[in-house]
Amino acid sequence: MRSKQMTHGLEKAPHRSLLYALGLTREEMRRPIVGVCNSANEIVPGHIHLDTIAKAVKEGVRMAGGTPLEFPVIGVCDGLAMNHEGMHFSLPSREIIADSIEIMASAHPFDALVLIPNCDKVVPAMLMAALRLNIPAVVVSGGPMLAGSGNSDLITVFESVGRAKRGEISADELDALEQCACPGCGSCSGMFTANSMNCLAETIGLALPGNGTIPAVTAERVRLAKTAGMRVMDLLEKGLRPRDIVTEKSVANAVTLDMALGCSTNTVLHLPAIFGEAGLALTLDIFDEVSSRTPNLCKLSPAGPHHIDQLHRAGGIPAVMSELAKRDLLHLDAMTVTGQSLGENLRDLSAVVRDPEVIRPIDKPYSPRGGIAVLHGSLAPDGAVVKQSAVAPEMMRRTGPARVFDSEALASEAILGGAIHPGDVIIIRYEGPRGGPGMREMLSPTANIAGMGLGESVALITDGRFSGGTRGAAIGHVSPEAADGGPMALVREGDLIEIDIPGRTLNLLVEPAELEARRKAHVPPAREIASPLLRRYSRLVQSAAQGARYKDE
Repeated sequence: MRSKQMTHGLEKAPHRSLLYALGLTREEMRRPIVGVCNSANEIVPGHIHLDTIAKAVKEGVRMAGGTPLEFPVIGVCDGLAMNHEGMHFSLPSREIIADSIEIMASAHPFDALVLIPNCDKVVPAMLMAALRLNIPAVVVSGGPMLAGSGNSDLITVFESVGRAKRGEISADELDALEQCACPGCGSCSGMFTANSMNCLAETIGLALPGNGTIPAVTAERVRLAKTAGMRVMDLLEKGLRPRDIVTEKSVANAVTLDMALGCSTNTVLHLPAIFGEAGLALTLDIFDEVSSRTPNLCKLSPAGPHHIDQLHRAGGIPAVMSELAKRDLLHLDAMTVTGQSLGENLRDLSAVVRDPEVIRPIDKPYSPRGGIAVLHGSLAPDGAVVKQSAVAPEMMRRTGPARVFDSEALASEAILGGAIHPGDVIIIRYEGPRGGPGMREMLSPTANIAGMGLGESVALITDGRFSGGTRGAAIGHVSPEAADGGPMALVREGDLIEIDIPGRTLNLLVEPAELEARRKAHVPPAREIASPLLRRYSRLVQSAAQGARYKDE
């Protein structure tokens, strides 16, 4: 056992003395020591209840003969960080969380880990840490929030700001909505980034079935946490580690489910970073190739009317996978933390679709292609990403004049100020991983576009990224980013932008000679970065096309 490095032998008497100070007995020190990483805090709705989940995990570990020791990590609420300086820190928190778990599990050599995330950057960070450390590990999330009154959610509130601005609803109606749209604990209730990653964790094989969809407020979620605590002890006994589970087959399965569910575009950042920790490559081209053969089976908010609790009642992720398996779109022999293969799990669960409106049959999909499309062209030589399942049909192909903004704040002001008109193509640049820095989410401007009644006539293109709650012709992750001298930096007001999502192209319709002249004359805007953390991040981070991971040094 790894923990013997601090519990066994004559020379470890000082170590044991410190463990006695925790109230541990000699018997507890002789058992496997399991680190329980809890991201609970009192500012994030998805994390407010995680002490209950951690308590259940520890009970499960003890029932199976282990000694659980809990430690914390930070967690950012993207909704609360949105549309102000705080959003610069959200994506960098992913690397900090992964690093902090590595520190804790190396300084205190746990035999195994149970990782308890729930929100946007915490889930991928914990998956990254599990693969980096490669000791037996199970991820068990806090679960999704229930939908609000009238089938509302957080995105309903974001979009209603624009509706109130143009007089479609009153200030009192907006006030009433904001009090009921998020009814309690859990990750926000649509197929946003947190729920996307919690669902994909099941398919990757590092979380138990039900991890992504069992509602946060249910006893079923507590039982899942106890099972996770017991299961990690079984993994330890069998010597089954994360990199034994996560293989090339896991990569293919995760991207396939991503396309079938219509997940957040942020998965295109997080999955390459996660699999990169196991030395597995995942490029934008792989996402697009899988999308071309994977039907979109679900339309969850913001793409459609359904929420995660409805997905759970319809059969959850196992039901979606059972449909994909009918066309041999999954590697059913891939191993999982249950100790069984994916196919064996589906068999034992008797996984079937219970509501064909929430999970479409494989022969009657919402679309024959997956939820995400990758575009290339003169504006995005290294690629750009759009959640095509949430784009109105009339916006799938569009050519329009560029409206250029060098920050999210300037664009939001123009949208709410009535300066954007049908047919415009909004360009928001210098918001990429390095240029932002931090690659801020653009939920406020996209929600304002919808709220102002422009969702079916205005596109938004950015080298930043979008919330999983974004809908419409919102194209992000444009690479190379403007701060790296990408074509985004050369766009001028009124230039024609050609968008062809079915054709997978994104072009700046300016003659090459003119672009070269602009490039020679281009002077990047000076931007002072006050935060030492963000200065370091800007120096170390790679392009969005590489998952915004740190450079290998």
